[in-house]
Amino acid sequence: MTKRIRNAAAAVLSLVLAVSLGACEGQVPQPVAAGDASSKTSAKATPDLSEAQEKAIRKQILITLGAANDAKDASGLSARMTGPQLAIHSARIAIAQKTGSISRYATIPNDIVQTVIPTDSGWPRSVYSITTTTDDQQSKRLLVLTQDSARQNYKLWGVARLFQGTKLPSFAVPDIGAKMGTAKDAGLVMTPEQAVERYADVLTNGSSSQFAASFADDELRQTLASTTEQVQQGIASNKGTQQQVFTPAPGAIQVMRSSDGGDLVVAQINLEWTRQAGEGRESLPANDQENALFGNSKATSTLKATYVFVVAMYVPEANSGKQVTAVGADREVVKVEAK
Repeated sequence: MTKRIRNAAAAVLSLVLAVSLGACEGQVPQPVAAGDASSKTSAKATPDLSEAQEKAIRKQILITLGAANDAKDASGLSARMTGPQLAIHSARIAIAQKTGSISRYATIPNDIVQTVIPTDSGWPRSVYSITTTTDDQQSKRLLVLTQDSARQNYKLWGVARLFQGTKLPSFAVPDIGAKMGTAKDAGLVMTPEQAVERYADVLTNGSSSQFAASFADDELRQTLASTTEQVQQGIASNKGTQQQVFTPAPGAIQVMRSSDGGDLVVAQINLEWTRQAGEGRESLPANDQENALFGNSKATSTLKATYVFVVAMYVPEANSGKQVTAVGADREVVKVEAK
């Protein structure tokens, strides 16, 4: 009978991915009041969205999300979700159909501690909102809500679970409003677009990346490095190989300018994780989530798992002497296939 790779890597990977990004807590700074000279927001511009409207929008999103979770049916999600979070949560529901329950990391609290509403009057536009901790003391969530046009609903574009000890930049109070940025924003240590591209390179190549020194160490990098090292031990014992390639999703980036002078950037980064077994063995899913999506597919010597990440990072001002810092993330496997 053909030997199968069911080594310790599977147990290790499942445990590490479950624990990471979970019981951590971020810190939210006090909003900046009117007259703060460091604010980039124009005094003449006012937000087109009120806090009450943001609350009503978020309530409708959570109602839709809750109904989809209860029914384990992703067909209605697109009415209130989009972007990377639609891909992530659709996969979570597909996984729940096999496992029986939605991931606890999909939980979004009803209450928030801060919302960041821009003064920009055009479309597309976005709103950042930061939730409280969950009932089981998981970390606060950074929510990104987007509206593509005046006639469309706001949708949940991305969720990042804040890392332990994270300190977010300051933003203007909602009735004053912040300013949306762009992927090409200047006056920073690097543009938001460069930050996402270079961070993906750091995730792929670790300390060997030419950009590693530009980024502060963070919880996601630590977790991925630990997981990769431990999984490699099991793969190597079977004379196999693994390769991880992280790639920014084109155009999947949201940017909000802070009162501190930098940008808070939220972007989608995809991971293609290829694992190859040696000596005629079959490469099988490494955790319950991968197994649920793989289903009854025929295993071969090579398996590729595709993950979608939402990563939030702070890009500081040029000449600040500061590194780019990832402040939160969310992720889920969305596809598993034999190659």
